[in-house]
Amino acid sequence: MDITIALERYERHVPFFTGEIKAPAGITLKPLEIGETRPRRDGYDRHHRMLRDLEFDVCEMSLGSYVLGLSRDPGFGMVGVPVFPRRYFSMSQIYVNAAAGIKTPSDLVGRNVGITAFQVTLSVLAKGDLKRDYGVRWQDVKWHCMRPEQLPIDFPEGVSVQRIPDGADMGDMLVRGDIDALICPQRPEKTNQALAAAGDKVRRLFADPMAEDERYFRKYGYFPVMHLLAVRRDVAERLPELAPALIDMWEESKRIAYDYYEDPAYPLLAWGWNAFQEQRGRLGPDIWPSGLAANRDNLQMFLDYCDDQGLMERPLAVDDLFIEAVRGS
Repeated sequence: MDITIALERYERHVPFFTGEIKAPAGITLKPLEIGETRPRRDGYDRHHRMLRDLEFDVCEMSLGSYVLGLSRDPGFGMVGVPVFPRRYFSMSQIYVNAAAGIKTPSDLVGRNVGITAFQVTLSVLAKGDLKRDYGVRWQDVKWHCMRPEQLPIDFPEGVSVQRIPDGADMGDMLVRGDIDALICPQRPEKTNQALAAAGDKVRRLFADPMAEDERYFRKYGYFPVMHLLAVRRDVAERLPELAPALIDMWEESKRIAYDYYEDPAYPLLAWGWNAFQEQRGRLGPDIWPSGLAANRDNLQMFLDYCDDQGLMERPLAVDDLFIEAVRGS
């Protein structure tokens, strides 16, 4: 049986694309290189295509949209596997207009802040982290969204959320001061160009964002999850061996990708190998664990954030996110 698996073009997924990762007997993987906001070899708009049409058998999926969809429908068309291909620290993704007078997170109160969309996983994480760690209630910030929500939502009452004008670019808006700050994980090319050309008009919220990320990691013990693997429900039911096998396959692909960095000439970065070794020394040998046990605290935090932000229509426990066959992982 041929199984399509839609993945972003990360180095940890390269072994899928090169055919080094083998599925269980009787299953042939057909890896598709599909971006979310940027075109890849096999297209883009991965999340929307899965949420709208269940186009793929297995898909790298936004945790935020997955939680929202599952909370609405217990028979949601896909089931989760505790493999997490994308992770971010939120505070190092915050950029501010240097003239806006924003020195600390508390200065974001009452300000205009750009995000990709309200339910985007990094947006949920950043809103939650700002409230939990810095006392900045997300309700007290004016949010400006770059794109429509993947799944329609009613925004919490009394909270300012609006779309930016058609044709506008968040990077240009930040440089001009139309917005005061920007939280955006995968910026469109035009936004990237605007930020690159901004010079000292734009800076990070934290002068040493890596130190802030490390503080977070040492306090909570995890590199926050952004995406999980989702399997079409009918495929998972027809092939019960697939979900557990996906954990093993992704772990093998990650192991191969880690081995790439043992060659100092692998990355384009001149000091890439040094940075890799430094990260291991500061954060440990593997900050990308699969399985439920290693990620339970992280996932519970995210569910708490979703609940607080009005993104769940019914309560969900961490175990509810995943097909039963992998809950013991």
